[in-house]
Amino acid sequence: MTQRIDSHQHFWRPARGDYAWLRADVPALAPLVRDFLPEHLAPLLQAHGVERTVLVQAADSEAETDFMLELATAHDVVGGVVGWVDLSAPDAVASLERMARNPRFKGVRPMLQDLPDDDWIARMPRPEAIQALVRLGLRFDALVKPRHLSSLVRFLKEWPQLPVVIDHAAKPPVGAHDGEAFATWRRQMAEIAALPQVHCKFSGLWGEAPQAAHHDVDVAVRAVRPVWDQLLESFGPARLMWGSDWPVLTLAGDYAGWIAVSEACIGGLSAGEQSQLWRGTAQRFYGLPTN
Repeated sequence: MTQRIDSHQHFWRPARGDYAWLRADVPALAPLVRDFLPEHLAPLLQAHGVERTVLVQAADSEAETDFMLELATAHDVVGGVVGWVDLSAPDAVASLERMARNPRFKGVRPMLQDLPDDDWIARMPRPEAIQALVRLGLRFDALVKPRHLSSLVRFLKEWPQLPVVIDHAAKPPVGAHDGEAFATWRRQMAEIAALPQVHCKFSGLWGEAPQAAHHDVDVAVRAVRPVWDQLLESFGPARLMWGSDWPVLTLAGDYAGWIAVSEACIGGLSAGEQSQLWRGTAQRFYGLPTN
């Protein structure tokens, strides 16, 4: 069985109260408003040879990061945690230093896609906070949409020493690859990929596909493949990592289905390149355990 690292998954307990986006009154999100915890994911990981995961924040609170670190400490399968810190706050450095004392803490993810200011990343983070990320050996997950890419480029060029990964390939218009929006995304991602500190996650794309592709692996493959082709051309296997985006994934399909979609793309590579996509890139980028 192929050995994998899931570079992007979530756990949450809505009763904790800090998941502002998880709203039961939004029909599209209502299926997610329940507990998703290690015991729910464990059978899927075991069935598909996933040896480690990266647990990624889902709330803009340090309390949720502490919650995730507690889960990681109790469950060895969680190799790393990407948490949340307000990088514009006066106490950002202190927060980063506190969290970094836990070896499972690997980096931060501002929820850029949900902020009212699309230019936030280029203007608001405190320089001393970004310097602390670099000094502490931490990484930066960029949760962005195509409208953020021009601002993100400015940030990336200002901080070339900061390891960055683009979550979900910046959520391109999957299934609309003949349009102008897709062409613009391609150009911007190629510009970003020219910066050697930037990686990208092959994750979250089934949910960006048209409704007709949901719960249909063959249709999803056709929708996702143009995105995959562009990512592979721009980043290459050494800077691409696979992730599930579970449980958000469940709105579009299931874990086995996304692996099937991914295999249809990744399976065309050499054995060594496939190994990088499935585990090697994530292990190296996040500094995950090797066994």
